[in-house]
Amino acid sequence: MDYLQPRELAQKMVEAGEEKLFMSTKDTLIRSIGAGALLTLAAFFALTVITKTGSLLTGAILFPIGFIMLNMLKFDLITGVFTLSPLPVINGREGCTWTKVFRNWSIVFCGNFIGSLFVVFLASFSVRYGYSGETSEIFPAFHNLLAKVGEGRTLGFEKWGVAGWFTCFVRGILCNWMVSMGVIGAIYARSTIGKFFCMWAPIMCFFFMVFEHAVVNMFLFPFAMTMGADFTLADFFLWNEIPTLLGNFVGGFCLVGLPIYFTHFKAEKKAAQV
Repeated sequence: MDYLQPRELAQKMVEAGEEKLFMSTKDTLIRSIGAGALLTLAAFFALTVITKTGSLLTGAILFPIGFIMLNMLKFDLITGVFTLSPLPVINGREGCTWTKVFRNWSIVFCGNFIGSLFVVFLASFSVRYGYSGETSEIFPAFHNLLAKVGEGRTLGFEKWGVAGWFTCFVRGILCNWMVSMGVIGAIYARSTIGKFFCMWAPIMCFFFMVFEHAVVNMFLFPFAMTMGADFTLADFFLWNEIPTLLGNFVGGFCLVGLPIYFTHFKAEKKAAQV
């Protein structure tokens, strides 16, 4: 069979979470920086495709390549560890504690941000000729697109107050519901081509539907600011990154990790006792 049965998947998810909790600080940081950089480099590529073709669908079809690369290398995104890291604690694995879960989340979040900002610097440097005052031929298209996206998904949410904040939160839930299906797809598919398609499909969906992903936004909004978008870092964190991050947690942990664990891991345990 070319994929794992759900019972086997639940077991592998717990084991994957346990591995992350016991990973050294050095390895966790390196892998999370790499994940942030690869995902946001793919976002830069998708933005370039969108500005040159005018097609969001084309960008969405091509964007998942970054997610596929980072998962094949076992790099970590905060969206993925939201789903997997708590499971060994819930399962009662020896040495697995909530302190280790929060440590893992903190390091991965910081690493993702470092990797994302590194790509922001490289991308803006390349578009603006090293901040020399000159800009490349694609700068006007980037400026127009990113100003619209960046301002619309910060100041646009602010305009609606609490309802705007929760709109971003809900989009974060929907995003990581999809993204976490890609995370577990990389686990339950056995072949390389199977892993490719199981990751590609849900990532394409979230990108095309313009849901909110905390790590993509770590690149998108700072990059928009370097392209001249009119909003502040405070606007970004208050009206986008914080609700997105919380929504990503709910979507990944509550809608993917927990349901699979409770319905399939317990079933496996009972089957083993029989």
